[in-house]
Amino acid sequence: MPTVGVKRDLLFTALGKTYTDEEFDELCFEFGLELDEITSEKEIISREQGDSKATGASDVILYKIDVPANRYDLLCLEGLVRGLQVFKNKIEAPRYRRVRPASGELQKLIITKETAAVRPHAVAAVLRNITFTQERYDSFIELQEKLHQNICRKRSLVAIGTHDLDTISGPFTYTAKAPADISFKPLNQTKEYTATQLMSLYKTDSHLRHYLHIIEDKPAYPVIYDSNGIVLSMPPIINGDHSKISLKTKNVFIECTATDVTKAKIVLDMMVTMFSEYCAQPFTVEEAEVVYPDGKTCIYPELAYRKEKLSSEFVNRKVGINESTEKIAQLLTRMCLNSQPTGNGDEIEVEIPPIRSDIIHACDIMEDAAMAYGFNNIVRTAPRTYTVANQFPLNKLTELLRQDLAAAGFTEALNFALCSQEDIADKLGKKISETRAVHISNPKTAEFQVARTTLLPGLLKTIAANRKMPLPLKLFEISDVVLKDESKDVGARNSRRLCAVYYNKSPGFEVIHGLLDRTMQLLEVKSAREDGYHIQAADDCTFFPGRCAEIFVHGKSVGRLGVLHPDVINRFELTMPCSALEIDIEPFLGHTAEIPLTHDVPMQEVAKHKFPVQDESLQAPVSRPTNTKTVFGDMRTPTGLKALNDFLADKSYIEGFSASQADTAVFDTIPSAPSHTFSHLLRWYNHIKTFQRERASLPLAKSQFALPASPPASTNNTSDDDIDLFGSDDEAESAEAARIKEQRLAQYAAKKSKKPALVAKSSILLDVKPWDDETDMAKMEELVRSVTMDGLLWGQSKLVPVGYGIKKLQIGCVVEDDKVGTDLLEEAITAFEEYVQSVDVAAFNKI
Repeated sequence: MPTVGVKRDLLFTALGKTYTDEEFDELCFEFGLELDEITSEKEIISREQGDSKATGASDVILYKIDVPANRYDLLCLEGLVRGLQVFKNKIEAPRYRRVRPASGELQKLIITKETAAVRPHAVAAVLRNITFTQERYDSFIELQEKLHQNICRKRSLVAIGTHDLDTISGPFTYTAKAPADISFKPLNQTKEYTATQLMSLYKTDSHLRHYLHIIEDKPAYPVIYDSNGIVLSMPPIINGDHSKISLKTKNVFIECTATDVTKAKIVLDMMVTMFSEYCAQPFTVEEAEVVYPDGKTCIYPELAYRKEKLSSEFVNRKVGINESTEKIAQLLTRMCLNSQPTGNGDEIEVEIPPIRSDIIHACDIMEDAAMAYGFNNIVRTAPRTYTVANQFPLNKLTELLRQDLAAAGFTEALNFALCSQEDIADKLGKKISETRAVHISNPKTAEFQVARTTLLPGLLKTIAANRKMPLPLKLFEISDVVLKDESKDVGARNSRRLCAVYYNKSPGFEVIHGLLDRTMQLLEVKSAREDGYHIQAADDCTFFPGRCAEIFVHGKSVGRLGVLHPDVINRFELTMPCSALEIDIEPFLGHTAEIPLTHDVPMQEVAKHKFPVQDESLQAPVSRPTNTKTVFGDMRTPTGLKALNDFLADKSYIEGFSASQADTAVFDTIPSAPSHTFSHLLRWYNHIKTFQRERASLPLAKSQFALPASPPASTNNTSDDDIDLFGSDDEAESAEAARIKEQRLAQYAAKKSKKPALVAKSSILLDVKPWDDETDMAKMEELVRSVTMDGLLWGQSKLVPVGYGIKKLQIGCVVEDDKVGTDLLEEAITAFEEYVQSVDVAAFNKI
């Protein structure tokens, strides 16, 4: 968001009221702004450049106000004050008018055909009989800069030029010439320069050097002359010194050259509307005529008012209020949108002024109504949809696979989703037309031309950037690729892939194959041709002939693995063999990853039916389950509930990654909703409760979690065979046995909790480099070993030659992962800066 700095006292004078900082902060919030900072010029300089530079700076209090990026009318004091006064109903929104000059002859700006290759558009206007003070002049210049940085996109789309009309004479000519043919005295310089000399001069200028690239490679530079051949400006770089404005300027000629004519019109409207209030006739702007190379003429500024219609019902429904049509029209008028009911039902006619270029849709008008009503005044209402928070199944599966692949010794990489066409086609030995790639229409760099269709190039580029790391390099990535798909409304779809590579002196196909087997084991897919997975030979130009296999799961191809072709390896600047695996993991979910996970209540149903909230004591009693026995224990006891709660701590479902009849079976054994003490169980209980209507269609359970109920003992016709002759007559004994069992279980749990937890450790090999060959290496090693931390144990060391007589210290250590990290070690060692130049991690292995 742009930040506007205004002097507090000047602002309060213009508003006609003095506010406390808290009151003004509240006013800004009501108007949709934010008071970001209260400071002063002296404080800013002191903070950024030091106290010595701040000597003599102003102590005047400044308000730094954050303004929405599309509210160009609030980028200066004048627009800010005008908007706040209309909002507070102190003044009515002004009516901006364009007028013809008193002489009847318009100022004319003629565009020649040479500008077509550089900046083909231009607009112009005149502020006649304007009165500047120092504050107004500063605000005028600052608004130009704010617009340049915002809508003008650092002058690349539009460049603003302002000139003292009394020092020049029309008609004006906008043309383009060779740099050597342009010569003039630029703003605040003492002599003339050619355009070529100016480009060299401003390469070191902290402000203007940022704009040189816009035209420096063009064969011709744009330039504006008056009828006497005097240069007004060389857009978008600098104005001429001859026509510069000052406090004494009475008539201002404003021209905007552009590559986007729509943006140019908006910028010109903003400049003239903000400062036309200082003209002899407030809020009037003198017209100017622009003549295009084809003879077409246009009159600027447009200062166009347009009207839109919307219903008060639309505003009420979207904002969540219930106000009359007249009231909503008043709210919009407070936002400088003059509105009134049309009398046709609840229809409102809204007039949009030229300063509100941000209004492009009815939703923008609705937002202004909400702002004028006050966001804090909108009554909170319950959402009309109910959902149960749950991790997206595809992401859940991804997270589980990531953890296990890392445990298998592979390191995860995260690469850009965009890449070059060469990466996914030429380097892999394929044609770009065969890849189903989504192309970026106007890529900024050659590295981001298409959305990736495979994860393999990203991993190979990662290996190429880390070739100096110890071998083998084992990397994996689980991310999305983007493929064209005509069946989708956007013409493309995302597909979640798993890709892994093994890079070593030998291809290591068995390592990649083993990783595939482990992955399938985790996904509970057995090795079988019909109802499991299998691989079969395949031809793919990315892989070495005869060393590629296609992976089939339940008869469907899901990916490939094999040894990469030597040409592919060379194109990625690698020198050793590499094996790779890439599979699509979405088929393992059993359903499409795009299935909705929420139950939405249609809006009309909510409006039609009232949902009364009943007292829980008046609701029908819930039938208690006939069986409460599960593999986790008896669901009537706290012990059973706690066991199930612990089981669900890192799971969304009893079995697999989606709801099944295993969940409903366990759900049926729970007598009532669990207490908040069992947070994981309560979360699962509320979620499974929403599946009651479709429980019959849920997938069958693979295992039995709810145990069968014991047959009830018969109380009638008891025979002698039913009598336990060896049973105890004292029921207290069975209670005593249960007590002893509970006691032993508690003792076992306590004993188990005292066992020491497994401590994760890593072996690290560090390269400690000295400054030069004169560094005392023995002293440096002594300093390194002086670093002591809890969980750090130093090991063996040796000196390794680097070159030119310089040696580095290679020292090993073992660390506890939870206590010591490589960043912490590097920071501690580099603190001995007299001896140590740098510290690198040469090797890192989990123990």
